[in-house]
Amino acid sequence: MPGIFPSLLTVSALTRQIRSALEQNFPSLWVEGEISNLRCPSSGHRYFTLKDQSSQIRAVLFRSQAEGLKFALQDGLEVFVLGRLSVYEPRGDYQLLLEAVEPKGIGALQLAFIQLKVKLEAEGLFESSGKNTLPPYPQRIGLVTSPFGAAIHDLLTVMHRRWPLVQVLIAPVAVQGDEAADQIARAIRTLNELGELDVLIVGRGGGSSEDLWAFNEEIVVRAIASSRIPVVSAVGHETDVTLADLAADYRAPTPSAAAELVVPDCSTVRHHLGHHRVRLERSMRSMIAAWTVRVKTPTGRLPEPRLVLGQFVQQVDELERQLYVRMKHWCRNLQVRLLSHQSTIWERNPLFEIHRQQLAMVEQGTRLVRGMSGCILEKRHQSELWLSQLNQLSPLAVLARGYSIVRTLRDGKVVKKSTDVSPGESVRVRLHEGELICLVQSNRPPM
Repeated sequence: MPGIFPSLLTVSALTRQIRSALEQNFPSLWVEGEISNLRCPSSGHRYFTLKDQSSQIRAVLFRSQAEGLKFALQDGLEVFVLGRLSVYEPRGDYQLLLEAVEPKGIGALQLAFIQLKVKLEAEGLFESSGKNTLPPYPQRIGLVTSPFGAAIHDLLTVMHRRWPLVQVLIAPVAVQGDEAADQIARAIRTLNELGELDVLIVGRGGGSSEDLWAFNEEIVVRAIASSRIPVVSAVGHETDVTLADLAADYRAPTPSAAAELVVPDCSTVRHHLGHHRVRLERSMRSMIAAWTVRVKTPTGRLPEPRLVLGQFVQQVDELERQLYVRMKHWCRNLQVRLLSHQSTIWERNPLFEIHRQQLAMVEQGTRLVRGMSGCILEKRHQSELWLSQLNQLSPLAVLARGYSIVRTLRDGKVVKKSTDVSPGESVRVRLHEGELICLVQSNRPPM
């Protein structure tokens, strides 16, 4: 066989040669196409088809590269991809192993911004109905920003110039880089747990879109939206708009503007207080003058106080007399009703009824004792008569007249005839008093 087919290869060997040739002749290259048949298994890898109007090729984006994407892949999205051409040997499919993906016509960050904005808008995180209001005179303010940037200097300078009474609590965080989003979100939650702050200011100075991207991360936007304390967002310059600005209760174009928005100007407050003081003094003088006139005007028409008091004293005496008469009449009626009720109560008193029943029971008892005594005497006389008759019929009475009862010793039967026993047999003889054991010598039959 080798002589007949000198170049014979297995499928696996052929596939490996094709793979080697493709990887050597096609190093990393950029390809333009549209994503279709996107699959996102639990492994974190991304599998899809990259196609144009007439052709298609499989593409694979492994998890390590997929986690670095700022935007989400989706079917129909036109992209530029950077990858190496290779062959998936088990199926013999050639495919692109991707290293980078960029959206066509729009930057990756801008696309990620639009996708996340649409998602959070659908959840209602940007609704104005859920926004908190700022207190007019805050006492304690929390700052979530970098301790080294120019933003914190501007915030502190403006706040202490406008409102020196304010107390500031700084939560230092990174405002750019991979760890910035987690630190900002954690600081917002921590300051909410303290529960002692009136306002939170979250922000940083200006920078590029990449520098400001931490304030577009979903974890930061959700932390701001769920804050119980009013949040003012002060990120970048006036032209920079982040998702944190949309989720915050108020947006300030710059950190300095945030300080001016949160705290009042003490000079303006002092001016307003002075103005209100002058108006209050004028109003009070006018009221005092008006009441003075109203008090003085009717003074001449007022009657003599002693006469007025005398009339009231007479009315009191009259009312007292009427009260005494009515109370006396009421007490008399009450006494009559009380006596009537008392009589009824005595008639229905359980003790009275019990006493009456006790007397009736005593009388019945007396009659019962008398009847029982007569009945006992009669029964006693009758019993004595029966005892006398019974005594006369008793065997003991017969024995008392000299008779006796003879029984055999062997079985205790009463001997009625002389032939019931044999000579030499012993018998028991019952007398009126005592017994005898006798020996029979002869049993003569009756003649």
